[in-house]
Amino acid sequence: MTGLDAFRARCRAFLAEPIERLGDDWATGVAFQRRLFDAGLAGITVPEEYGGQGLGADHLQVLDDEATGLDIPVGVFTITIGMCVPVLLQHGTEDQKRRHVARMLRGDEIWCQLFSEPNAGSDVAAAQLRAVRDGDEWVLDGQKVWTSSAERARFGMCIARTDVEVPKHRGLTMFAVPMDRPGVTIRPLVQATGATGFNEVFFDEVRIGDDARIGDVGQGWAVTLSMLMNERVSLGASGSSLVSGRTVPVLEAARSLGGDRQALADLHVHEEVLRHVALRVRAASEAGREPGPVGSIAKLAGSDLVRRAAEEHVRLRGPTGVAWEPGDEGAEAVPRELVASLAMSIAGGTSEIQRTILGERVLGLPREPQTDRDLPFREVLQNRPPG
Repeated sequence: MTGLDAFRARCRAFLAEPIERLGDDWATGVAFQRRLFDAGLAGITVPEEYGGQGLGADHLQVLDDEATGLDIPVGVFTITIGMCVPVLLQHGTEDQKRRHVARMLRGDEIWCQLFSEPNAGSDVAAAQLRAVRDGDEWVLDGQKVWTSSAERARFGMCIARTDVEVPKHRGLTMFAVPMDRPGVTIRPLVQATGATGFNEVFFDEVRIGDDARIGDVGQGWAVTLSMLMNERVSLGASGSSLVSGRTVPVLEAARSLGGDRQALADLHVHEEVLRHVALRVRAASEAGREPGPVGSIAKLAGSDLVRRAAEEHVRLRGPTGVAWEPGDEGAEAVPRELVASLAMSIAGGTSEIQRTILGERVLGLPREPQTDRDLPFREVLQNRPPG
């Protein structure tokens, strides 16, 4: 038996063990992540000195193959492990990596990302939340919005404006903010599905030490790009992504309800192709390497797959796809997934943004014109002080 065969047997044995469902998705996810870590199956390509396994993409593929189609509760760590761990590995100090990464892989620390603002959505570089230096501390004031898991997070990766005298991309700095600091206020946002998966977060003179800074002062845009690339991988790449397994309930429903065989086969093929393409991207991300614009391919294809799977599920169920008996949670989940699927084309950068990235960075097309790109941030119309 080769080393890879032995690893496959270990993965299979672990995944065959029953998962304790604790009644709460978060509690179930944390408990499972700790078991995964203790079994030596968390952070497959993360260097060993930071709590990972230090293995290669072939081992990651084995684990992914064995987990495909299973209801594995790792989605609660999409941001923590899929987005924040790679950024710390790429841009964090040695102390930050040793202090946090292993705890993140074990599920002891949940992180969120603090990027979007009311006036800075697709244009993240337009962020206005201010961070002002005060000796060895920074004082943060402003607002973030659409922050997933903020209510449970111990830390948040926050992009802040540290210089308004330079163009917007050059005046940003990234920080790891403890979410329990005085002055941090978290308010849930109710979505169209009735869920409250997002929050708005307010900062009122929040003080953090300079050791919370990730990367150099003024170099936050480079860190932000790393985060966005990894976010697209986490959202679009299979395995522990939000796209993974979306065709499974559709295909299961088709066993009894029938349906368009060609459409169902097309969904299955697209998910399998996306899964294999994404493995290489995920392996680079977990190993601390930037996935590059190829992450936009995974995100764009994943968003399309989620929408198409949700639409096909509603179509399969016919009238019960839009009307159901009270208490039928299975039927109720189908239209809810359809409504929620639309958000996938926005999260992590809209599909239009992904197409622009691919056009410019892969196909070499001319850049989109930006009239404010070289202006000092203070001079951009919406940021000018009154008077």
